[in-house]
Amino acid sequence: MKVSENLGINGVKLITLNPIKDERGFFSRNYDNKIAEELNFHRPWVQENLSYSKDKGTLRGLHYQKEPFTETKLVRVVTGSVFDVFLDIRKDSSTFGKWGSYVLSSDNHEWLYLPKGIAHGMITLEKDMIMLYKVDSSYNSQADSQIRWNDPDININWPIQPSLISEKDKNAKSFKEYLKQI
Repeated sequence: MKVSENLGINGVKLITLNPIKDERGFFSRNYDNKIAEELNFHRPWVQENLSYSKDKGTLRGLHYQKEPFTETKLVRVVTGSVFDVFLDIRKDSSTFGKWGSYVLSSDNHEWLYLPKGIAHGMITLEKDMIMLYKVDSSYNSQADSQIRWNDPDININWPIQPSLISEKDKNAKSFKEYLKQI
């Protein structure tokens, strides 16, 4: 495993796995506590989630959990690919209000590590996308919140137009509304 921290948002890390490949395919150790501790991304993961999107252009996000239920996430695409977006909503961070992105795919064998205080979203670049992610805090429906994916104050440059967006994400608050509540 290798960790890179040059994704433009404080604390966001790219973790590259090292699959062993041969004529049969590959074997990969997806997670190892000892290595994660050495590379400073180990957490007591309390929940693991699997997300399936059947259509290309499915948009999810920008999601986060309000204090005190914020989550660290470790995100990976198992099948297909996504344009993954992370927005820094930590008011004391030097990258507050800035966003970054990365294309995660089943081919690149990578995880994104998103620390607490990051709103997360993605759009599928292929049909039948499966995403796996670990979180270090159990989901709390009362703390569930969203920031509008197409807010002009954030100005995320999505690579394709969404074809499917949930009502929850369509009705998410603006970044200015978020700022009023912190």
